Amino acid sequence: MTENPSTTATEDDIPEQLKVRHAKRADMLAEGAKPYPLGVKRTTTLKRLREEYGHLEAEASTGVIASVTGRVIFVRTGGKLCFATIREGDGTQLQLMLSLAKVGEESLGEWKRLIDIGDVVAVTGEVITSKRGELSVMADEWEMAAKALRPLPVAHKPMSEETRVRQRYVDLIMRPEARDTARNRAAVVHTLRDIMHQRDFMEVETPVLQAIASGANARPFTTHFNAINMDVYLRIALELYLKRCVVGGIDRVFEISRNFRNEGADSTHSPEFSMMEAYEAYGDYRSIGRLTRDLVVGCAESVFGSTTVTHADGTELEFGGEWREVTLFGALSEALGEPVSIETPYDRLVAFAEKTDLEVNPVWGPGKLAEELFEHLVTDTLVNPTFVLDYPEETSPLTAAHRDTPGLTEKWDLYVRGVELATGYSELIDPVVQRERFEQQARLAAKGDDEAMKLDEDFLRAMEYGMPPTGGMGMGIDRLLMALTGLGIRETILFPFVKPE
Repeated sequence: MTENPSTTATEDDIPEQLKVRHAKRADMLAEGAKPYPLGVKRTTTLKRLREEYGHLEAEASTGVIASVTGRVIFVRTGGKLCFATIREGDGTQLQLMLSLAKVGEESLGEWKRLIDIGDVVAVTGEVITSKRGELSVMADEWEMAAKALRPLPVAHKPMSEETRVRQRYVDLIMRPEARDTARNRAAVVHTLRDIMHQRDFMEVETPVLQAIASGANARPFTTHFNAINMDVYLRIALELYLKRCVVGGIDRVFEISRNFRNEGADSTHSPEFSMMEAYEAYGDYRSIGRLTRDLVVGCAESVFGSTTVTHADGTELEFGGEWREVTLFGALSEALGEPVSIETPYDRLVAFAEKTDLEVNPVWGPGKLAEELFEHLVTDTLVNPTFVLDYPEETSPLTAAHRDTPGLTEKWDLYVRGVELATGYSELIDPVVQRERFEQQARLAAKGDDEAMKLDEDFLRAMEYGMPPTGGMGMGIDRLLMALTGLGIRETILFPFVKPE
């Protein structure tokens, strides 16, 4: 049989260890034992035992018989007394003790012969404490719950990031930080839903497969719908369907979902990612900004117990208090040392780009170039939570025109640690202007912009029935975890896409 050696041990060790473990599995089957039973006895959890009996002094006997399960992470085989440590999925550990007097010679011998680090076992026995005061289960009997055919990585040799991502299941076994990140993500999503439900937002589900990929400036993934012989797209955003809900009278609506963008992957981008979008009738970008702040602060408080969070590198970030606000052109002017605005000529912006070593894509208009200059010069300086307000109309085709400044829209982007976390709009609700914006996007697509939005006739038809003034926002769940923990996006996503080995 051909094996694929693990990258976490040497090539010389791995094949031999695999052979030994496969041989033990074969021995169990030959002897009528079950290396992978359909069920084992389990009456409590390790965490519950620690909560109930963790206060006991040394050499205490409870008289309580418990059946526990866990993965073996340490074994010490002596003569008449063996010790082991098992761990449950939540990270709780407990000591096992197996004595000749309790389990008998045959069972103790099988333990010594068959058990390896990484095996999952079930043990029944009395809850006691050892001479050193360690809470333990003194086994009366044991059985294999799952024989591990691959050895775990050596504890003192950290796994590489690539291995952690490819083999997240091993990462979860070995590193408490990986388990904490998975739990924190679940808690963040739970908190977001709780806050939205408390504020009377309705959660809905919208299509993943779409005939038209729109709602964001992004390149879509394409697939083929065999039943109707038609190419369709994986959604790049939730916006247009959620706005249909607002037209239909669902005044407060949100969705948390997976989206897909056929773009590059780096420390802040993943082609498959999670997003939350929310729309509030009779709101605007200011009201939806307040909601977004409350959501982020609520997640920090409920998950981490404070508005001050400590990142993986030990630095702290404060989410409490009022968040800073800047305008895009105001911040860009400060960075350039010269005033620029939506009226600054294109040639002048090109000169700024050349001066600051920004390569200019010929399909960019002045608004897009100004935004690229901002991202090139300013975003890395936005460490603390900062709302960047008032974006060019050219780059915001679904956003309402600014009520005071022609050429701008009522849009903000929220930045934390130099990364865009969320975006919010006063939504464009005029169907005639929306059609004009879509047509402008079509002209950009004809010039070679493969991220330009597509015209969606059904969405325009929905808007023609009348959409009330609305504030909308979209926030990346993965990036929210990044902002709260300081981790890269591949660490906050449990199973990010990786190239096949």
